[in-house]
Amino acid sequence: MLEIHHLRKCYAGPQREIVALDDVSLTVKAGEFCAVQGPSGCGKTTLLLSAGGLLQPDQGEVLINGEDVYAFSPDKRAAFRAANVGFVFQQFHLVPYLNVLENVLASTLPLAVPDAEQRAMRLLERLGLADRREHVPAELSTGERQRTALARALLHEPKLLLADEPTGNLDADNAAAVLGYLREFVDHGGAVLLVTHDPRAAAEAGTIIHLRNGRIVDSATISSTPSSPQTSESG
Repeated sequence: MLEIHHLRKCYAGPQREIVALDDVSLTVKAGEFCAVQGPSGCGKTTLLLSAGGLLQPDQGEVLINGEDVYAFSPDKRAAFRAANVGFVFQQFHLVPYLNVLENVLASTLPLAVPDAEQRAMRLLERLGLADRREHVPAELSTGERQRTALARALLHEPKLLLADEPTGNLDADNAAAVLGYLREFVDHGGAVLLVTHDPRAAAEAGTIIHLRNGRIVDSATISSTPSSPQTSESG
């Protein structure tokens, strides 16, 4: 579903170049839940944005469904991203003057969906938001805002979800609900790449990758017995 090969991304700094990603390679398959952890500034968000076609790396490849997303023109990349990738962010990124239904439908701007409103209403029902569809974000709880963002991410029925600290602003109950929806997505054959500091969120993953200074320092595949991970070193 997602293949990343030898990714490198640098930013200009006041005194020297800052290496955010340094030769990062990973694969997330259909039906796989992968969590990325590491200290602040280690490159987690840069990895997620690059994986989703939002931030072009300096070197390396990003393949989604076998397609090199950075080989596309910007317009074609936007359409491909809309059809294949859903994004969920800690800050929600909802449009404040649009209601819940309109925020979900906003994801059709780069790529139209013939039955968009029907799909949106089904998602709102499933996520417990049907009675909030005409409310703007300021009238929603934090958990409702995150569920609205999740509905927007799912509208195009993507096969890959990229989530950046989706439980970071949520209480335990709302965090558990969001993680449950991500787990359901994986159980139905989707792939999730999750950046998180939250141990509850990482516990849902089948694979945990640790980044430090822009490099993968280890990865653990969690077996059916969570207490006995298999750990392998990676460059």
